[in-house]
Amino acid sequence: MAKVVILGAGIAGHTAAQIAKRKLGNKHEVVVVSPNTKYQWIPSNIWVGIGQMTARQVTFELAPVYKKLGINYEQAKAVAIHPEGDAELPGPFVMVESTRQDQAGELKKIEYDYLINATGPRLNFAATEGLGPEGFTESVCTYTHAGHAWEKLQEALSKMASGQKQRFLIGTGHPTATCQGAAFEYALNVAFEINKRKLNHLAEITWITNEYEVGDFGMGGAFIKKGGYITSTRIFTESILSEYGIKWIKRAGITKVEKGKAHYQTLDGELHEAEFDFAMLIPAFAGVGLKAFAKDGSEITSDLFAPSGFMKVDANYQPKDFEDWSVADWPSVYQSPKYDNVFAAGIAFAPPHAISKPMTSKNGLAIFPTPPRTGMPSGIMGKVVALNVAERILTGTKEMKHKASMGKMGAACIISSGYGLRNGMAATMTVFPVVPDYEKYPQWGRDISYTMGEPGLAGHWIKLLLHFMFIYKAKANPFWWMIPE
Repeated sequence: MAKVVILGAGIAGHTAAQIAKRKLGNKHEVVVVSPNTKYQWIPSNIWVGIGQMTARQVTFELAPVYKKLGINYEQAKAVAIHPEGDAELPGPFVMVESTRQDQAGELKKIEYDYLINATGPRLNFAATEGLGPEGFTESVCTYTHAGHAWEKLQEALSKMASGQKQRFLIGTGHPTATCQGAAFEYALNVAFEINKRKLNHLAEITWITNEYEVGDFGMGGAFIKKGGYITSTRIFTESILSEYGIKWIKRAGITKVEKGKAHYQTLDGELHEAEFDFAMLIPAFAGVGLKAFAKDGSEITSDLFAPSGFMKVDANYQPKDFEDWSVADWPSVYQSPKYDNVFAAGIAFAPPHAISKPMTSKNGLAIFPTPPRTGMPSGIMGKVVALNVAERILTGTKEMKHKASMGKMGAACIISSGYGLRNGMAATMTVFPVVPDYEKYPQWGRDISYTMGEPGLAGHWIKLLLHFMFIYKAKANPFWWMIPE
């Protein structure tokens, strides 16, 4: 019997667990280690943050689902990987720390034959002084953060209803933050809620971003086909911001937040301040802090992980000038080059380089987005890793025939505002591939036939449908495997 241990129960980890168990059956063991008791459908946290959904609508308990599937579940936080075992255990294991109330802090060794790291990111609020719910800004990165953001947003809306003007600052809260799409979607939803209440004359909404041009989204921007014409995502995004009455500040890295004030630096080296009454700013992401140790107890963390804390996989991490990188440098099977039974999926893997061109201010501050790996790409990675591990167990082959390079993978993004079947609008965008390939597509960097964007109500309906469809799939309801990632 083989034992597959999966660290994390987010989109990548939960997908990997479902697929691995379905392929392996009861003859092999699948274990999920997660510090959380709930699964959350993160894309819908936006609706929680504007009061259109509750936390119960975007979450469910993991334990009953894993019991139904025959997956063993450990409510714990992974703290260290021992890929060679130690003096007590000859085989590889992961050290975990229980997060159960009755066992809080207890350490346990979980042996594995195959390990899939899908821990996702650590929300690194501390990288920007004053950032986050424990500081002076809000977040929608978790359902609890989103719930708190809605409480604070209601306070601002109430003040506007009484005639007080309010300033809203929404965007990226660190010079190299990612997830511009989530922040952008939240900005549109806040604007929609304000307009719905006919309070837009009392609102000043500003989008602040580390993108060189708005619409970069950490993918270097794109050219998209829209209404029979080809346009840039910059123009596409600027037109939507203008339609919603949102101002924008680009090429900006926030370095410190105080009550009601964000300090930022722009690429030209100038220092500025942005005052606010309500702010939702996405933090920098980092690895969760996993350590790694050799059999003799010596630390080998740097062998398995990049300085960011994300795991090294089958990518080319050799230093190069940005112009010399290519799609061939991106991983395709997400396997550790050091230990061939260790994998990383979703945000847990270390990208080989930025997709957007790295920029540095005149003062030496790096200001540019790091690559996005959330949502659809994370699900696909989780599936591919699970399929390769399962086939290796079942057939003994070391061939990794399932591949999912972001240089050959498409992605769809729906940025929706409003809620309900009759009230809302969405900007729907698809790109193929995620990492532009100028050798194959010299004119646009992507296949323009599959890279397009359209605004409208239809995309909003799709966003609603996807919410219910993916919650259904994640709960492992009948025929869940027929729903694609």
